[in-house]
Amino acid sequence: MAQKQTRTRAQTQAQTQAQTQTQTKVVAVTGASSGIGEATARRLAADGYRVLLGARRTDRLERLVGEITGEGGTAAFRKLDVTDAAGTRAFIDAALSEYGRIDAVVNNAGVMPLSPLEALRTEEWDRMIDVNVRGVLHGIAAALPAMRAQGGGHFVNIASVGAYEVSPTAAVYCATKFAVRAISEGLRQESAGDIRVTLVSPGVTESELADSISDPEAREAMKAYRAVALPAPAIAEAIAYALSQPPQVDVNEIVVRPAASAQ
Repeated sequence: MAQKQTRTRAQTQAQTQAQTQTQTKVVAVTGASSGIGEATARRLAADGYRVLLGARRTDRLERLVGEITGEGGTAAFRKLDVTDAAGTRAFIDAALSEYGRIDAVVNNAGVMPLSPLEALRTEEWDRMIDVNVRGVLHGIAAALPAMRAQGGGHFVNIASVGAYEVSPTAAVYCATKFAVRAISEGLRQESAGDIRVTLVSPGVTESELADSISDPEAREAMKAYRAVALPAPAIAEAIAYALSQPPQVDVNEIVVRPAASAQ
């Protein structure tokens, strides 16, 4: 009986300590105005994290922050275009100014204007490279020095099942997600355990990502492809899981697919 009570007290103390640590952690989320980014902001704030939200649509961010704080969470926002390296540094600096530290960055911002290569939509290719690849690099470059200085941090980079396979009309998009996977693995290998790195690769997820598809054939194909989709909070759950692990645990890759899908 005494041993059981001792275990119960120890479990309660450990749970309280974990909750306290979570409540002091600061997480910056890019692409936070909708979809996975918005769901992640809500989930992490509900878990007690202090969150800084970035996106271009500040009206949505303002509304989201109001809802989070109204429910007792801690959140702030700043306009962010991840293709702007200086702007991304200013975004992370805002987290440091607001909260005094930066414990994690969720590099979520992304675009997906699919089209066949022969359509030669080179401006769309450039946009995907700028947002999906440079945006992740800008997030890492902005936060890594501060994380090193404070003795630790965590990057959660959002890729896709397209980081593992290529499909028609998605060659460039998949290439950018292959790149995010490579960058994440490179950062993990270069870190001596103080910087944790998690790659989260969603299958089809309810979001506005497909709204950027301008090619008519690719748009129609995507409608059928997205017939079975995950709710965005399912991906937020995976992100929350990775962030909640103790410091000695580094969850490197999570792939989340709809159970009913053959993707």
